[in-house]
Amino acid sequence: MGAAALVFTLGACSKRAPPSAPKPTIAEAWAAAKLPKLPRTPVIPARRTIVLPVPPRRGPPDNPVLVTLGKKIFFDERLSEPPGTSCASCHDPARAFSGSHGSRIGVPLGSRPGHFARRSTPSVLYLRYVPAFYYFEDDEAPAPEPRGGFFWDGRSDSLADLARQPLFNPDEMNAGTPRRLAGKIAGGPYAKDFLAALGPSSDPQAILRGVGLALEAYLKSDEMTPARSKYDDYVRGRATLTEQERQGLEIFKDRRRGACSGCHRMAETSTDPAESMFTDYGYDAVALPRNPSLPGSRNPASFDLGLCERKGAKIPSSDERFCSSFRTPSLRNVAVRDSLGHSGVYKNLREVVAFYANRAVAPDRVYRAGKKFDDVPPKYRRNINIYAPVYNRREGAPPPLSDQEIDAVVAFLGTLTDAPFVKAAAAGSAPVAQLPPR
Repeated sequence: MGAAALVFTLGACSKRAPPSAPKPTIAEAWAAAKLPKLPRTPVIPARRTIVLPVPPRRGPPDNPVLVTLGKKIFFDERLSEPPGTSCASCHDPARAFSGSHGSRIGVPLGSRPGHFARRSTPSVLYLRYVPAFYYFEDDEAPAPEPRGGFFWDGRSDSLADLARQPLFNPDEMNAGTPRRLAGKIAGGPYAKDFLAALGPSSDPQAILRGVGLALEAYLKSDEMTPARSKYDDYVRGRATLTEQERQGLEIFKDRRRGACSGCHRMAETSTDPAESMFTDYGYDAVALPRNPSLPGSRNPASFDLGLCERKGAKIPSSDERFCSSFRTPSLRNVAVRDSLGHSGVYKNLREVVAFYANRAVAPDRVYRAGKKFDDVPPKYRRNINIYAPVYNRREGAPPPLSDQEIDAVVAFLGTLTDAPFVKAAAAGSAPVAQLPPR
């Protein structure tokens, strides 16, 4: 009887408290409230620090005719004055399209003895993904941040326009005038190909525009976007990292140690190489030490100010807060390069990683004769990044990376070398230069 009474009582309770009606969906609630329909508008993406917009590939698929023509122009040694220097002389295919043209001072030699480019040669692989210069609006940043553009200072938004600068720079290819260049194109072995691809013209400026378009087609082609590194195979599930490489990857991402991925952005869970270019296309004043080998370094009042020196740009960046900032380079194929940093001050990858590990905590191991930030004018030293990890450590504190951890990061960066350049990376690596003991 007691159990029966309990069942009866529970049943009576359930009748007095019937279950509540299900909640309406958002659409049902909207309709019940008789609210007007919202207009259809384009989706506005959120602006957040952790978001890296992947630049879409601009333009149509590869035009084989234009790509082939651009490749011929890229390797044409007749275009310089004196003849003998092509685009490929500095952007050497053996070094993943970077290089120094035989120079040992950190920046490439031009077409004439004693003439050198102002800055080191970046690789021209993966240029398909580089966006035009713009300001990135971040809700967490005090002001919009500059990003994109070609060259170390982002001064060119177009590959077609970019080609003009090394061609006519007297310290680089020294090609003379558009008319002289047009004459060489017209008398060259690919003159008929040029005519077929771009049409007839006697206007030197039109021919120069054609040269730019052909070079742009080649530099944005699939051939120049290989994505064939061990890292690419790793994220595709086709390769396994060694223990040292895996450790290096973890340090690369760890904000307490390497903090590299803060600027050298990557997406380990994506197989799309555009999402792992190992750059955010942004600018930073990291204050590399002065390269004493450069001709301009002989003048102690001469400084390369980077971003704030852009001239004639549609979107200006002349604000003094941008002085001494340079674009964050992609780290793909970085192990193949024979000079690193905008001034080419470093000749091997381990030196660069050691710089980042020691700049804040042991500047005496980084800067010569104790002259901290010696390649930044005193008036612009307020622009130097001293707030982001690992720059925000106090001098004398333990370094964020041990020697073994530096080696691990270098090992991981080696996995970013595309397959065609792996042997060149091994053969061309400079000897490891250890920092002096503290």
